[in-house]
Amino acid sequence: TMAATKTAKEQKYDRQLRLWGDHGQEELENAHVCLINSTASGTEILKNLVLPGIGAFTIVDGHKVSGEDVGNKYESDSPDKLLDNDPEFFHRFTLVIGVQLPERCDSSSYSYTFIYQHTFLYKDFYLIFMIVIQSNIKLGSVLWNANVPFLVCRTYGLVGYMRLVVKEHTVIESHPDNALEDLRLDQPFAELKSHIQSYDLEGMGKKAHSTAPYDHNFQLPKNYKEKEAFKQLIRQGILKNEKGTPEVEENFEEAIKNVNTALNPTKISSGVDDLFNGEQCNAITSQTPAFWVMTRAVREFVQNDGGGNLPVRGSIPDMIADSEKFINLQNVYREKAMQDASVVSKHVESLLQSVGKVCKNAAFLRVVRCRSLAEEYSVETVNKDAITCSMDGADGEMVLYLMLRSVDRFYQQHSRYPGVYNYQVEEDISKLKLCVNSLLQEYGLNVSVKDDYIHEFCRYGAAEPHTVASFLGGSAAQEAIKLITRQFVPFNNTFVYNAMSQTTATFQL
Repeated sequence: TMAATKTAKEQKYDRQLRLWGDHGQEELENAHVCLINSTASGTEILKNLVLPGIGAFTIVDGHKVSGEDVGNKYESDSPDKLLDNDPEFFHRFTLVIGVQLPERCDSSSYSYTFIYQHTFLYKDFYLIFMIVIQSNIKLGSVLWNANVPFLVCRTYGLVGYMRLVVKEHTVIESHPDNALEDLRLDQPFAELKSHIQSYDLEGMGKKAHSTAPYDHNFQLPKNYKEKEAFKQLIRQGILKNEKGTPEVEENFEEAIKNVNTALNPTKISSGVDDLFNGEQCNAITSQTPAFWVMTRAVREFVQNDGGGNLPVRGSIPDMIADSEKFINLQNVYREKAMQDASVVSKHVESLLQSVGKVCKNAAFLRVVRCRSLAEEYSVETVNKDAITCSMDGADGEMVLYLMLRSVDRFYQQHSRYPGVYNYQVEEDISKLKLCVNSLLQEYGLNVSVKDDYIHEFCRYGAAEPHTVASFLGGSAAQEAIKLITRQFVPFNNTFVYNAMSQTTATFQL
Protein backbone atom coordinates (compact mmCIF):
# COMPACT_ATOMS: atom_id res chain seq x y z
CA THR A 1 0.00 0.00 0.00
CA MET A 2 2.83 2.38 0.85
CA ALA A 3 4.57 1.61 -2.45
CA ALA A 4 1.37 2.47 -4.33
CA THR A 5 1.29 5.94 -2.79
CA LYS A 6 4.80 6.79 -4.00
CA THR A 7 5.21 9.05 -7.01
CA ALA A 8 6.88 7.72 -10.15
CA LYS A 9 10.06 9.60 -9.26
CA GLU A 10 10.08 8.22 -5.72
CA GLN A 11 9.71 4.70 -7.05
CA LYS A 12 12.44 5.20 -9.64
CA TYR A 13 14.97 6.85 -7.31
CA ASP A 14 13.89 5.28 -4.01
CA ARG A 15 17.31 3.99 -2.92
CA GLN A 16 19.25 7.14 -3.70
CA LEU A 17 16.58 9.33 -2.10
CA ARG A 18 17.42 7.51 1.12
CA LEU A 19 20.99 8.74 0.74
CA TRP A 20 20.54 12.42 -0.15
CA GLY A 21 16.80 13.08 0.19
CA ASP A 22 14.37 15.05 -1.96
CA HIS A 23 16.44 18.21 -1.68
CA GLY A 24 19.58 16.42 -2.87
CA GLN A 25 17.67 14.97 -5.81
CA GLU A 26 16.39 18.44 -6.66
CA GLU A 27 19.97 19.74 -6.76
CA LEU A 28 20.86 16.95 -9.20
CA GLU A 29 17.89 17.72 -11.43
CA ASN A 30 18.77 21.42 -11.51
CA ALA A 31 22.46 20.82 -12.25
CA HIS A 32 24.13 21.42 -15.61
CA VAL A 33 27.38 19.49 -15.98
CA CYS A 34 29.97 20.06 -18.68
CA LEU A 35 32.00 17.00 -19.74
CA ILE A 36 35.15 17.64 -21.72
CA ASN A 37 36.08 14.69 -23.97
CA SER A 38 33.73 11.76 -24.52
CA THR A 39 36.35 9.05 -24.09
CA ALA A 40 35.79 5.72 -22.31
CA SER A 41 36.30 7.43 -18.96
CA GLY A 42 34.12 10.38 -19.95
CA THR A 43 31.21 8.25 -21.07
CA GLU A 44 31.42 6.12 -17.93
CA ILE A 45 31.27 9.26 -15.78
CA LEU A 46 28.36 10.66 -17.76
CA LYS A 47 26.44 7.38 -17.61
CA ASN A 48 26.79 7.37 -13.82
CA LEU A 49 25.41 10.92 -13.65
CA VAL A 50 22.53 10.40 -16.09
CA LEU A 51 21.27 7.31 -14.23
CA PRO A 52 20.63 9.14 -10.91
CA GLY A 53 18.86 11.95 -12.80
CA ILE A 54 21.27 14.78 -13.66
CA GLY A 55 19.30 17.70 -15.11
CA ALA A 56 21.39 18.70 -18.13
CA PHE A 57 24.79 18.07 -19.60
CA THR A 58 26.98 19.46 -22.34
CA ILE A 59 29.83 17.51 -23.94
CA VAL A 60 32.82 19.43 -25.24
CA ASP A 61 35.07 17.38 -27.52
CA GLY A 62 37.62 18.81 -29.94
CA HIS A 63 38.85 15.59 -31.49
CA LYS A 64 38.52 14.94 -35.20
CA VAL A 65 35.63 12.79 -36.40
CA SER A 66 36.71 9.20 -37.01
CA GLY A 67 35.00 6.22 -38.59
CA GLU A 68 33.57 5.32 -35.21
CA ASP A 69 31.57 8.55 -35.16
CA VAL A 70 29.88 8.46 -38.58
CA GLY A 71 26.63 7.10 -37.14
CA ASN A 72 25.92 10.46 -35.48
CA LYS A 73 24.28 13.43 -37.18
CA TYR A 74 26.39 16.54 -37.05
CA GLU A 75 26.96 20.02 -38.38
CA SER A 76 30.41 21.22 -39.38
CA ASP A 77 31.51 24.61 -38.16
CA SER A 78 34.68 26.67 -37.86
CA PRO A 79 37.44 25.50 -35.52
CA ASP A 80 37.33 28.49 -33.18
CA LYS A 81 38.90 28.06 -29.77
CA LEU A 82 36.23 28.57 -27.15
CA LEU A 83 38.55 29.46 -24.31
CA ASP A 84 40.04 32.31 -26.34
CA ASN A 85 36.82 33.60 -27.91
CA ASP A 86 34.24 32.94 -25.20
CA PRO A 87 35.78 31.99 -21.84
CA GLU A 88 32.52 32.87 -20.07
CA PHE A 89 30.95 29.88 -21.83
CA PHE A 90 32.00 27.76 -18.85
CA HIS A 91 30.53 30.08 -16.20
CA ARG A 92 27.05 28.61 -16.72
CA PHE A 93 27.90 25.15 -15.44
CA THR A 94 27.39 23.66 -11.99
CA LEU A 95 30.49 21.52 -12.51
CA VAL A 96 33.05 20.96 -15.27
CA ILE A 97 34.66 17.53 -15.67
CA GLY A 98 37.79 17.39 -17.80
CA VAL A 99 38.81 13.94 -19.04
CA GLN A 100 42.11 12.89 -20.67
CA LEU A 101 43.40 16.46 -20.85
CA PRO A 102 47.15 17.10 -21.04
CA GLU A 103 48.75 19.39 -18.50
CA ARG A 104 49.79 21.73 -21.31
CA CYS A 105 49.92 21.47 -25.09
CA ASP A 106 50.44 23.54 -28.21
CA SER A 107 47.63 25.38 -30.00
CA SER A 108 47.96 23.69 -33.40
CA SER A 109 45.16 21.18 -32.82
CA TYR A 110 42.20 21.19 -35.20
CA SER A 111 38.55 20.56 -34.42
CA TYR A 112 34.96 20.60 -35.63
CA THR A 113 31.76 21.61 -33.90
CA PHE A 114 28.91 19.12 -33.76
CA ILE A 115 25.45 19.51 -32.25
CA TYR A 116 23.24 16.55 -31.40
CA GLN A 117 19.91 16.67 -29.56
CA HIS A 118 18.37 13.75 -27.71
CA THR A 119 15.25 13.47 -25.54
CA PHE A 120 15.79 11.53 -22.33
CA LEU A 121 13.73 11.30 -19.13
CA TYR A 122 11.19 13.78 -20.52
CA LYS A 123 13.85 16.45 -20.95
CA ASP A 124 15.94 17.71 -23.84
CA PHE A 125 19.64 17.13 -23.51
CA TYR A 126 22.03 18.93 -25.84
CA LEU A 127 25.29 17.17 -26.53
CA ILE A 128 27.53 19.83 -28.03
CA PHE A 129 30.86 18.70 -29.43
CA MET A 130 32.97 21.83 -29.60
CA ILE A 131 36.47 23.25 -29.93
CA VAL A 132 39.77 22.15 -28.56
CA ILE A 133 40.47 22.57 -24.87
CA GLN A 134 44.18 23.17 -24.86
CA SER A 135 45.16 22.11 -21.36
CA ASN A 136 44.20 21.56 -17.74
CA ILE A 137 46.20 24.57 -16.64
CA LYS A 138 44.42 27.03 -18.96
CA LEU A 139 40.90 25.77 -18.34
CA GLY A 140 41.65 25.40 -14.65
CA SER A 141 42.55 29.07 -14.43
CA VAL A 142 39.31 30.16 -16.15
CA LEU A 143 37.15 27.99 -13.86
CA TRP A 144 39.09 28.95 -10.73
CA ASN A 145 38.43 32.64 -11.36
CA ALA A 146 34.76 31.92 -12.09
CA ASN A 147 34.36 29.80 -8.91
CA VAL A 148 33.16 26.83 -10.96
CA PRO A 149 34.29 23.44 -9.56
CA PHE A 150 36.62 21.55 -11.91
CA LEU A 151 37.13 17.79 -11.65
CA VAL A 152 40.08 16.50 -13.67
CA CYS A 153 39.92 12.79 -14.52
CA ARG A 154 42.33 10.56 -16.34
CA THR A 155 42.86 6.90 -17.19
CA TYR A 156 46.38 6.05 -18.32
CA GLY A 157 47.04 2.35 -18.72
CA LEU A 158 46.47 0.73 -15.34
CA VAL A 159 46.40 4.05 -13.49
CA GLY A 160 43.39 6.19 -12.61
CA TYR A 161 43.72 9.82 -11.51
CA MET A 162 41.40 12.55 -10.26
CA ARG A 163 42.13 16.11 -9.18
CA LEU A 164 39.51 18.37 -7.61
CA VAL A 165 40.00 22.09 -8.19
CA VAL A 166 37.62 24.34 -6.23
CA LYS A 167 38.33 27.49 -4.21
CA GLU A 168 35.78 26.73 -1.54
CA HIS A 169 33.15 24.03 -1.30
CA THR A 170 30.78 24.24 1.67
CA VAL A 171 28.94 21.20 3.01
CA ILE A 172 25.99 21.31 5.41
CA GLU A 173 25.09 17.62 5.36
CA SER A 174 28.46 15.88 5.56
CA HIS A 175 26.98 12.55 6.79
CA PRO A 176 30.01 11.58 8.89
CA ASP A 177 30.58 7.91 9.64
CA ASN A 178 29.84 6.80 13.21
CA ALA A 179 28.47 10.18 14.27
CA LEU A 180 27.72 10.32 17.99
CA GLU A 181 24.17 11.06 19.09
CA ASP A 182 23.29 14.53 20.38
CA LEU A 183 21.43 13.55 23.58
CA ARG A 184 22.74 16.28 25.95
CA LEU A 185 22.78 13.81 28.87
CA ASP A 186 25.58 15.74 30.57
CA GLN A 187 23.90 19.13 30.01
CA PRO A 188 20.17 18.41 29.81
CA PHE A 189 17.94 21.30 28.79
CA ALA A 190 15.00 22.15 31.05
CA GLU A 191 12.39 20.17 29.09
CA LEU A 192 14.60 17.07 29.08
CA LYS A 193 15.21 17.34 32.82
CA SER A 194 11.50 17.57 33.45
CA HIS A 195 10.82 14.57 31.22
CA ILE A 196 13.50 12.45 32.92
CA GLN A 197 12.17 13.30 36.36
CA SER A 198 8.72 12.08 35.30
CA TYR A 199 10.02 8.48 35.33
CA ASP A 200 9.53 6.69 38.66
CA LEU A 201 11.54 3.52 38.05
CA GLU A 202 11.08 2.21 41.56
CA GLY A 203 7.32 2.57 41.42
CA MET A 204 6.90 1.12 37.93
CA GLY A 205 5.43 -2.27 37.25
CA LYS A 206 7.49 -4.96 35.54
CA LYS A 207 6.27 -4.19 32.00
CA ALA A 208 6.74 -0.43 32.31
CA HIS A 209 10.15 -0.93 33.94
CA SER A 210 11.34 -3.12 31.03
CA THR A 211 10.24 -0.57 28.40
CA ALA A 212 11.60 2.64 29.92
CA PRO A 213 14.07 4.39 27.56
CA TYR A 214 17.73 4.34 28.59
CA ASP A 215 17.90 8.15 28.55
CA HIS A 216 18.78 9.48 32.05
CA ASN A 217 20.50 12.41 33.73
CA PHE A 218 23.79 11.95 35.62
CA GLN A 219 27.40 13.00 35.81
CA LEU A 220 29.24 11.54 32.82
CA PRO A 221 31.89 8.89 33.59
CA LYS A 222 35.19 10.10 32.16
CA ASN A 223 37.41 7.01 32.00
CA TYR A 224 37.26 3.24 31.65
CA LYS A 225 37.05 2.61 35.40
CA GLU A 226 34.21 5.08 35.87
CA LYS A 227 32.35 3.67 32.86
CA GLU A 228 32.59 0.13 34.21
CA ALA A 229 31.33 1.36 37.57
CA PHE A 230 28.45 3.10 35.83
CA LYS A 231 27.56 -0.07 33.94
CA GLN A 232 27.40 -1.88 37.28
CA LEU A 233 25.14 0.87 38.61
CA ILE A 234 22.75 0.23 35.71
CA ARG A 235 22.81 -3.50 36.38
CA GLN A 236 21.76 -2.85 39.97
CA GLY A 237 18.61 -1.20 38.66
CA ILE A 238 17.40 -4.38 36.93
CA LEU A 239 14.35 -5.86 38.67
CA LYS A 240 14.84 -9.13 40.52
CA ASN A 241 12.35 -11.93 40.97
CA GLU A 242 11.33 -13.43 44.30
CA LYS A 243 14.47 -15.60 44.28
CA GLY A 244 16.70 -12.55 43.86
CA THR A 245 17.62 -13.43 40.26
CA PRO A 246 17.76 -10.47 37.85
CA GLU A 247 14.92 -10.36 35.34
CA VAL A 248 15.60 -10.20 31.59
CA GLU A 249 15.19 -6.49 30.80
CA GLU A 250 16.49 -5.70 27.32
CA ASN A 251 16.27 -1.94 27.83
CA PHE A 252 18.77 -2.13 30.68
CA GLU A 253 21.10 -4.35 28.63
CA GLU A 254 20.81 -1.84 25.81
CA ALA A 255 21.73 0.99 28.18
CA ILE A 256 24.82 -0.92 29.30
CA LYS A 257 25.91 -1.51 25.69
CA ASN A 258 25.50 2.20 24.86
CA VAL A 259 27.52 3.60 27.75
CA ASN A 260 30.52 4.27 25.47
CA THR A 261 28.53 5.85 22.61
CA ALA A 262 25.60 7.62 24.29
CA LEU A 263 27.62 9.19 27.10
CA ASN A 264 29.60 11.57 24.93
CA PRO A 265 30.24 15.08 26.28
CA THR A 266 28.33 17.94 24.69
CA LYS A 267 30.91 20.10 22.93
CA ILE A 268 31.66 21.89 19.67
CA SER A 269 34.14 20.07 17.43
CA SER A 270 37.39 21.77 16.47
CA GLY A 271 36.31 21.75 12.81
CA VAL A 272 33.10 23.68 13.51
CA ASP A 273 34.95 26.01 15.90
CA ASP A 274 37.41 26.81 13.10
CA LEU A 275 34.48 27.79 10.88
CA PHE A 276 33.10 30.06 13.61
CA ASN A 277 36.46 31.82 13.91
CA GLY A 278 37.09 32.09 10.17
CA GLU A 279 37.20 35.36 8.28
CA GLN A 280 34.14 34.43 6.20
CA CYS A 281 32.07 34.04 9.36
CA ASN A 282 33.18 37.40 10.70
CA ALA A 283 32.96 39.55 7.58
CA ILE A 284 29.30 39.16 6.57
CA THR A 285 28.29 41.37 3.63
CA SER A 286 25.48 41.47 1.08
CA GLN A 287 27.66 39.23 -1.13
CA THR A 288 28.30 36.59 1.53
CA PRO A 289 27.12 33.10 0.49
CA ALA A 290 24.13 31.71 2.39
CA PHE A 291 26.29 29.02 4.03
CA TRP A 292 28.37 31.60 5.87
CA VAL A 293 25.36 33.72 6.81
CA MET A 294 23.73 30.71 8.41
CA THR A 295 26.98 29.60 10.04
CA ARG A 296 27.26 33.08 11.56
CA ALA A 297 23.69 32.78 12.80
CA VAL A 298 24.50 29.47 14.49
CA ARG A 299 27.54 31.08 16.10
CA GLU A 300 25.34 33.88 17.43
CA PHE A 301 23.03 31.23 18.89
CA VAL A 302 25.95 29.47 20.58
CA GLN A 303 27.24 32.68 22.11
CA ASN A 304 23.93 34.29 23.09
CA ASP A 305 21.22 31.65 23.36
CA GLY A 306 22.67 28.15 23.54
CA GLY A 307 24.86 28.45 26.62
CA GLY A 308 27.92 27.66 24.56
CA ASN A 309 26.30 24.71 22.80
CA LEU A 310 25.06 24.15 19.26
CA PRO A 311 21.32 23.96 18.51
CA VAL A 312 19.84 20.62 19.52
CA ARG A 313 19.87 18.21 16.60
CA GLY A 314 16.40 16.88 17.42
CA SER A 315 16.87 13.19 16.63
CA ILE A 316 17.30 10.22 18.95
CA PRO A 317 18.44 6.68 18.16
CA ASP A 318 16.03 3.77 18.04
CA MET A 319 15.84 2.10 21.44
CA ILE A 320 13.89 -0.53 23.32
CA ALA A 321 10.82 1.22 24.70
CA ASP A 322 7.07 1.08 24.25
CA SER A 323 5.74 3.35 21.52
CA GLU A 324 4.22 5.92 23.86
CA LYS A 325 7.38 6.43 25.91
CA PHE A 326 9.60 6.56 22.82
CA ILE A 327 7.37 9.08 21.03
CA ASN A 328 7.14 11.26 24.15
CA LEU A 329 10.93 11.32 24.46
CA GLN A 330 11.35 11.91 20.76
CA ASN A 331 8.96 14.85 20.92
CA VAL A 332 10.98 16.43 23.76
CA TYR A 333 14.05 16.56 21.51
CA ARG A 334 12.13 17.56 18.38
CA GLU A 335 10.34 20.43 20.09
CA LYS A 336 13.62 21.70 21.55
CA ALA A 337 15.23 21.49 18.10
CA MET A 338 12.36 23.51 16.63
CA GLN A 339 12.72 26.13 19.37
CA ASP A 340 16.47 26.44 18.70
CA ALA A 341 15.87 26.67 14.94
CA SER A 342 13.35 29.43 15.57
CA VAL A 343 15.94 31.39 17.55
CA VAL A 344 18.53 30.95 14.79
CA SER A 345 15.98 32.03 12.18
CA LYS A 346 15.75 35.44 13.80
CA HIS A 347 19.32 36.03 12.69
CA VAL A 348 18.63 34.96 9.12
CA GLU A 349 14.98 35.56 8.42
CA SER A 350 15.62 35.88 4.71
CA LEU A 351 16.89 32.29 4.76
CA LEU A 352 14.18 30.87 7.00
CA GLN A 353 13.52 27.80 4.85
CA SER A 354 17.14 26.68 5.13
CA VAL A 355 17.57 27.27 8.83
CA GLY A 356 16.06 24.02 10.06
CA LYS A 357 18.48 21.98 7.95
CA VAL A 358 21.53 23.94 9.11
CA CYS A 359 20.61 23.62 12.80
CA LYS A 360 20.12 19.87 12.50
CA ASN A 361 23.54 19.48 10.89
CA ALA A 362 25.40 22.23 12.75
CA ALA A 363 27.87 19.71 14.22
CA PHE A 364 28.69 18.40 10.74
CA LEU A 365 29.39 21.61 8.82
CA ARG A 366 32.46 21.23 6.60
CA VAL A 367 34.44 23.39 4.17
CA VAL A 368 36.79 21.99 1.52
CA ARG A 369 39.39 24.37 0.11
CA CYS A 370 41.61 23.03 -2.66
CA ARG A 371 44.74 24.52 -4.13
CA SER A 372 44.65 25.69 -7.73
CA LEU A 373 46.41 23.81 -10.53
CA ALA A 374 48.67 26.82 -10.96
CA GLU A 375 49.79 26.49 -7.34
CA GLU A 376 50.35 22.76 -7.74
CA TYR A 377 52.42 23.12 -10.92
CA SER A 378 54.44 26.19 -9.95
CA VAL A 379 58.04 25.67 -8.82
CA GLU A 380 57.54 28.30 -6.11
CA THR A 381 54.39 26.76 -4.61
CA VAL A 382 54.68 23.03 -5.33
CA ASN A 383 53.97 20.94 -2.22
CA LYS A 384 57.39 19.30 -2.00
CA ASP A 385 56.84 18.01 1.52
CA ALA A 386 53.72 16.05 0.58
CA ILE A 387 55.45 14.50 -2.42
CA THR A 388 58.66 13.62 -0.55
CA CYS A 389 56.85 12.15 2.47
CA SER A 390 54.63 10.04 0.21
CA MET A 391 57.68 8.70 -1.62
CA ASP A 392 59.01 6.95 1.50
CA GLY A 393 57.72 3.78 -0.14
CA ALA A 394 59.16 3.65 -3.65
CA ASP A 395 56.14 1.68 -4.90
CA GLY A 396 53.35 3.85 -3.52
CA GLU A 397 50.75 5.76 -5.50
CA MET A 398 52.82 8.95 -5.42
CA VAL A 399 55.27 7.50 -7.97
CA LEU A 400 52.31 7.06 -10.34
CA TYR A 401 51.46 10.74 -9.92
CA LEU A 402 55.05 11.68 -10.81
CA MET A 403 54.91 9.41 -13.85
CA LEU A 404 51.68 11.06 -15.05
CA ARG A 405 53.36 14.46 -14.73
CA SER A 406 56.34 13.06 -16.66
CA VAL A 407 54.32 11.68 -19.59
CA ASP A 408 52.68 15.11 -19.86
CA ARG A 409 56.13 16.61 -20.06
CA PHE A 410 56.94 14.09 -22.81
CA TYR A 411 53.78 15.21 -24.64
CA GLN A 412 54.81 18.85 -24.45
CA GLN A 413 58.15 18.04 -26.05
CA HIS A 414 57.07 15.49 -28.69
CA SER A 415 53.36 16.28 -29.32
CA ARG A 416 52.53 12.65 -28.56
CA TYR A 417 52.59 10.28 -25.62
CA PRO A 418 55.34 7.68 -25.23
CA GLY A 419 54.92 4.24 -26.77
CA VAL A 420 51.71 4.95 -28.66
CA TYR A 421 52.94 2.57 -31.38
CA ASN A 422 54.83 -0.64 -30.64
CA TYR A 423 57.91 0.40 -32.58
CA GLN A 424 58.23 3.52 -30.38
CA VAL A 425 58.31 1.75 -27.01
CA GLU A 426 62.05 1.02 -26.77
CA GLU A 427 63.24 4.35 -28.15
CA ASP A 428 60.81 6.28 -25.92
CA ILE A 429 62.10 4.72 -22.69
CA SER A 430 65.24 6.89 -22.66
CA LYS A 431 63.23 9.96 -23.68
CA LEU A 432 60.72 9.45 -20.88
CA LYS A 433 63.51 8.90 -18.38
CA LEU A 434 64.90 12.32 -19.31
CA CYS A 435 61.45 13.81 -18.68
CA VAL A 436 61.25 12.14 -15.26
CA ASN A 437 64.69 13.42 -14.27
CA SER A 438 63.98 16.95 -15.51
CA LEU A 439 60.70 17.02 -13.54
CA LEU A 440 62.42 15.94 -10.33
CA GLN A 441 65.27 18.39 -10.89
CA GLU A 442 62.99 21.32 -11.71
CA TYR A 443 60.98 20.87 -8.51
CA GLY A 444 64.03 20.06 -6.39
CA LEU A 445 62.66 16.67 -5.38
CA ASN A 446 65.25 14.42 -3.79
CA VAL A 447 63.48 11.19 -4.69
CA SER A 448 64.06 8.44 -7.23
CA VAL A 449 61.75 6.65 -9.65
CA LYS A 450 62.46 3.04 -10.57
CA ASP A 451 63.16 2.27 -14.21
CA ASP A 452 60.39 -0.35 -14.04
CA TYR A 453 57.80 2.43 -13.92
CA ILE A 454 59.34 4.23 -16.89
CA HIS A 455 59.23 1.01 -18.93
CA GLU A 456 55.67 0.31 -17.81
CA PHE A 457 54.35 3.75 -18.78
CA CYS A 458 55.98 3.42 -22.21
CA ARG A 459 54.22 0.08 -22.65
CA TYR A 460 50.89 1.68 -21.66
CA GLY A 461 51.03 3.81 -24.80
CA ALA A 462 48.46 6.21 -23.29
CA ALA A 463 45.85 3.43 -23.55
CA GLU A 464 42.52 3.88 -21.78
CA PRO A 465 41.41 0.35 -20.75
CA HIS A 466 37.69 0.21 -20.20
CA THR A 467 37.99 -1.73 -16.93
CA VAL A 468 40.05 1.06 -15.38
CA ALA A 469 37.88 3.72 -17.03
CA SER A 470 34.79 2.06 -15.54
CA PHE A 471 36.22 2.17 -12.01
CA LEU A 472 37.27 5.79 -12.45
CA GLY A 473 33.86 6.63 -13.93
CA GLY A 474 32.12 5.37 -10.81
CA SER A 475 34.53 7.18 -8.48
CA ALA A 476 34.34 10.46 -10.39
CA ALA A 477 30.53 10.39 -10.60
CA GLN A 478 30.39 9.83 -6.84
CA GLU A 479 32.54 12.91 -6.24
CA ALA A 480 30.48 14.90 -8.75
CA ILE A 481 27.27 14.03 -6.88
CA LYS A 482 28.87 15.17 -3.61
CA LEU A 483 29.73 18.51 -5.21
CA ILE A 484 26.32 18.99 -6.82
CA THR A 485 24.19 18.00 -3.82
CA ARG A 486 26.57 19.60 -1.29
CA GLN A 487 26.22 16.45 0.78
CA PHE A 488 29.06 14.21 1.97
CA VAL A 489 32.64 15.51 1.87
CA PRO A 490 34.59 15.32 -1.42
CA PHE A 491 38.26 14.36 -1.45
CA ASN A 492 40.93 17.06 -1.22
CA ASN A 493 42.55 17.22 -3.68
CA THR A 494 44.35 14.42 -5.59
CA PHE A 495 43.23 10.80 -5.96
CA VAL A 496 45.31 8.03 -7.55
CA TYR A 497 44.10 4.51 -8.34
CA ASN A 498 46.58 1.69 -8.92
CA ALA A 499 44.74 -1.01 -10.87
CA MET A 500 47.74 -3.35 -10.62
CA SER A 501 47.56 -3.58 -6.83
CA GLN A 502 43.90 -2.51 -6.47
CA THR A 503 44.88 0.30 -4.08
CA THR A 504 44.04 3.99 -3.89
CA ALA A 505 45.52 7.03 -2.17
CA THR A 506 44.65 10.70 -1.75
CA PHE A 507 47.15 13.57 -1.47
CA GLN A 508 46.91 17.30 -0.82
CA LEU A 509 49.08 18.71 -3.59
